[in-house]
Amino acid sequence: IMIDVFCFDAVGGMNLHDLSHLWNLTQAVLRKVSDSIETCVLVLCIVVTFAVTIVVLDLGVLGIRNIAMLPLLPGVLISLGVLYMLLLASSVSEKCARVPALVNAISFGEGTEQARQQTVHYIASSGAGFYILSMRLTMAVVVKAVYICGIVVVGLVTRLAAASRE
Repeated sequence: IMIDVFCFDAVGGMNLHDLSHLWNLTQAVLRKVSDSIETCVLVLCIVVTFAVTIVVLDLGVLGIRNIAMLPLLPGVLISLGVLYMLLLASSVSEKCARVPALVNAISFGEGTEQARQQTVHYIASSGAGFYILSMRLTMAVVVKAVYICGIVVVGLVTRLAAASRE
């Protein structure tokens, strides 16, 4: 919401000096929030990865017919909730990446082109967004993490299926 408020204020006619100051405050709050909750987010991701792996291994060992599916539902819902949370957190970084283009498109009056370009460069090079362990969380990072977890789960299931046939 902070990024949306910043964009609304930028379009609303704020001058460049105040805009730079507001962006500085916005990115400081984003960084503080990221630092405060990064451990919780990381632990949630690790727990969900292990939970999904254990559920898939249970399905592989016991077979889908021998397991009641209803007890698995909370774990699946929590896993989907954590994935949704990661997608929302990465959307913050994606919104921050689009702010320089918006500021560049706004006219701040005659003779402000150079100051506007400096502000756009400052916003672009600030690297604002949501961070986990000093790494910017983007949609690409979330998709890669889900892909890697999927490969690990499929690899475990394949190895388990091959071992059970022997």
